[in-house]
Amino acid sequence: MHGGTLSGLAAIALWSLLAVLTTATDGLPPFQVLATTFAIAGCAGLAWSIGQGRAGIARLRQPVAALALSTVALFGYHALYFIALKRAPAVEANLINYLWPLLIVLLAGLLPGTRVAWQQLLGAALGLFGAVALVTRGERLGLDPAHAPGYLAALGAAVTWAVYSVVNRRFAAVPSAALAGSCLLVAILGGAAHGALESFVAPSPVQWLVLLVMGLGPVGAAFVLWDHGTKHGDIALLGTLSYAAPLLSTLLLLVSGAARPHWTQAVAVALLLCGAWLGVRYARPAGEPR
Repeated sequence: MHGGTLSGLAAIALWSLLAVLTTATDGLPPFQVLATTFAIAGCAGLAWSIGQGRAGIARLRQPVAALALSTVALFGYHALYFIALKRAPAVEANLINYLWPLLIVLLAGLLPGTRVAWQQLLGAALGLFGAVALVTRGERLGLDPAHAPGYLAALGAAVTWAVYSVVNRRFAAVPSAALAGSCLLVAILGGAAHGALESFVAPSPVQWLVLLVMGLGPVGAAFVLWDHGTKHGDIALLGTLSYAAPLLSTLLLLVSGAARPHWTQAVAVALLLCGAWLGVRYARPAGEPR
């Protein structure tokens, strides 16, 4: 498997930690958490690059278009997701949001020289069904028109992340270290939204530790790894395998005692494994014409 694809998989694995870590931030406003974690990520990335000397500092430079794309995508996705959770039930909002991996696979076919096999589309669809089983726990869903603004926000979040992940390929020459600048801008935007919409809540010492871990891992390192993966890896395969995130997240919640076992989890595992097998089986090796 190509190194870029492995970077994307590492990002997916780190994102699976978010659910467990987020449970420790209960009581903290979402935009405050967003601003804090992205500030930690941006400062860590900046410090790492400066520590590399002139070569590291040079890697922070990027075209304005690349900076705008990543900043708008990172902040826009999270802002829309938070709005969705406020305006719609969490189950429906999460399910609509989980359309982004499938959308990535669909949009990947629009990239020059890229062809997505129908088996990969089927694999992504199976991953979506697995996510549905995990989130709904086998219960029937009912979309209420009264929550339409929340549904639209969740769909907007999914589209935003999918489009960013695919369009980011245009800036393959931009080093992933440059994402530190975007993280700092997202922190500023998140801080502005927090000041306008929320009241500050002082984190406990444990919560500060959790925020630090989130900023360095699922927010900091994960987005840098995803940036590298979408620029240099198999984007269609990454889209299919992204459905491993809710599965791994659920397994971690089970291990930590924050969730209870349910038969739908076994169904989800089977669907996600089948989808992942199809994605890997029909992915084209790096360098092969598409």
